[in-house]
Amino acid sequence: MNAAAAAQLPKPSLTEQIGTAGTLLKGTLPLFKSGVLGSMGPVAAGKALKGIIQWSFLPAGLLAIGAARDPYHTAIIDDAGSMTYQELHEQSTALAQALFRTGVRERDRIGVLCRNHRGFILTLCAHGRLGTDIVLFNTGASAKQTQAVLQEQKIDILFIDEEFLPLLPKDFDACPVVVAWENGDTLGLTREAEEALKKASNVRDAINSGDYATRSEDWPSLHEVLSTTPENLSIPARPRQGSTIILTSGTTGTPKGARRPEPKTYMPASSIMSRIPMRHHRPSFLSAPMFHTWGFAQIQLALALRNTMIMQRRFSPEAAVKLIEKNRPYTIAMVPTMLRRMLEVVPENFNSGTKIIATSGEALPPKVVRETQEKFGDVLYNLYGSTEVSWASIATPEDLRKHINTAGKPPMATTLKVLDDNGNELPNGEIGRIFVKNDMLFEGYTRPGSDKEIIDGMVATGDLGYYNDEGLLFISGRSDDMIVSGGENVFPQETEDVINSMDCVAESAVRGVDDPEFGQALCAWVVPEDKSAAELTDEEKAEFEEKAKTEVKAHLARHSVPRYFVYLDKLPRNAVGKVVPRELPQP
Repeated sequence: MNAAAAAQLPKPSLTEQIGTAGTLLKGTLPLFKSGVLGSMGPVAAGKALKGIIQWSFLPAGLLAIGAARDPYHTAIIDDAGSMTYQELHEQSTALAQALFRTGVRERDRIGVLCRNHRGFILTLCAHGRLGTDIVLFNTGASAKQTQAVLQEQKIDILFIDEEFLPLLPKDFDACPVVVAWENGDTLGLTREAEEALKKASNVRDAINSGDYATRSEDWPSLHEVLSTTPENLSIPARPRQGSTIILTSGTTGTPKGARRPEPKTYMPASSIMSRIPMRHHRPSFLSAPMFHTWGFAQIQLALALRNTMIMQRRFSPEAAVKLIEKNRPYTIAMVPTMLRRMLEVVPENFNSGTKIIATSGEALPPKVVRETQEKFGDVLYNLYGSTEVSWASIATPEDLRKHINTAGKPPMATTLKVLDDNGNELPNGEIGRIFVKNDMLFEGYTRPGSDKEIIDGMVATGDLGYYNDEGLLFISGRSDDMIVSGGENVFPQETEDVINSMDCVAESAVRGVDDPEFGQALCAWVVPEDKSAAELTDEEKAEFEEKAKTEVKAHLARHSVPRYFVYLDKLPRNAVGKVVPRELPQP
């Protein structure tokens, strides 16, 4: 969204301003219900007010409020132990002071290439206290992609976990580096266990290339920075509100940077809580990658709720189950792929105490919905959104019981319309392009020439979908995934949902491929439930394909039946859990 595109956003009329005031008043209700708003003593109130005046509703400001109201409440439990809100507040201030002393100023860009741990949140809050911009790197990106983003985003200082140093080029000196997590930092794990984390394919590929960075003596650890910072250094009293730049998923090419605005009111949190009944002072397991929109949103919500943020640097289904059993989180935030993997190892009669499992980031397979309902009860909430629009709609447990593949309804203060190619709103049941308006629309891409379409202040998600007569939204798939097969429009997502519902399928992906007879046709890449792909006989493959075609025909039109099948042991996914189409073998 460039300046010309931003000018398309309409100015609010007096009537709209009055309506906005009413919405803001209504928006306090979810906050009172959740416990975000409530009484506090005069000293705490003074500190909280000072935090809002200095840092508004940024994570830095929310942390200041949390430290004022609940200084000794546990803020973080991660692989290095625990820390309170007061400790987190003091350390993020110390980090901001250290950065300011070394010359980091407003509008400088801080890069973060970290997994889920305290270093990520400390850096995020320090950024808010300096008025910088912050760029969140994808931990699953290749060395080539990482280096391209470093150059394109013009990073002034980089916080990086030690395991990701191989993603930097040899003799890297483009900017100062701080090692946010050293390989020996993990509490209760041996160095050998930490070294095992380096088996991530992107790091392994970088190491195998032979041209990668190793730890420089000039690169201090985050521990060293915090321990050597003199007390009482000054930082700006009221810095500018910078931008958070989140990278698009990067399933093809170099990820684009999307400039996200900082929250200016409590409304973004209230919108989410209007559909997901979160509660304050509860433990929250934040397993979704924090560099992505969903994980990043969970940090902000947890800080607003003054919750205990439980984190693991690297997701493991078995370790996640043990962590849940030990800490009994009220809320679990995941991407659907993580949830699917965890469900495979959840024991019978597992009592987690969990009231909310919130997913987002990719399509939620119907089978995962059913298994979650069976093993955890009616606790599953699914948020449909994107990097560009943040949230669009939320499906509640009640919605998913009625229609297992629904994307739910828009939350409070959110407009979602389904439009045709001419920008006209479509009636229920007709598939069209999805446009969204809320308080956290992105401010455009950092790369020139990459813009999203805007109609009446609403931003295109790039997806196709429709409303049913109950006002529930259904996603048909990405607009660029739709194919024309034999003259018919075909939506691969609908076929994928049907195949993923089959008991003998662990997971699948469906995409269009070139076809000599129909121009394009669907191909299904299937991961069998109980066998490896190599173990399947030709007879078993033929039997499955016949069963799959019959199942699709029972639910969809004949042109939605896959013409090709490919069998895999697992689908190629990025760090957010999305399937990477370019890595799917051609039929």
